[in-house]
Amino acid sequence: MGRAFLGEFEQRVLLAILRTGDQAFAIEVRKAVEDASGQSVSRGAFYTTLDRLERKGLLRWTAARGDDHRDGLPQRRFRVTAQGLRELKASRKTLLALWEGLEWTLGEN
Repeated sequence: MGRAFLGEFEQRVLLAILRTGDQAFAIEVRKAVEDASGQSVSRGAFYTTLDRLERKGLLRWTAARGDDHRDGLPQRRFRVTAQGLRELKASRKTLLALWEGLEWTLGEN
């Protein structure tokens, strides 16, 4: 069976986690995805994707102490795993290969 590549939304979420770094809490990651895409993201789709990426071993989370706005309740801080980085690189490589040479067709010359 062939390799399953990351879906577009999965890529967006993993890239947003990388961009937010130490502040990769769910709210910040979701906001980064929305800001980059210019589209709102439903909570359900977002959390379902986080759970799926965790099951695939592409991200992990640790509990971090919550701030006063959360009454001290812990928050999950996400990080992309080494496997997640490999999958992102493979997806990027595949997409770049498919895009290559289409500039004229897409009117980008």
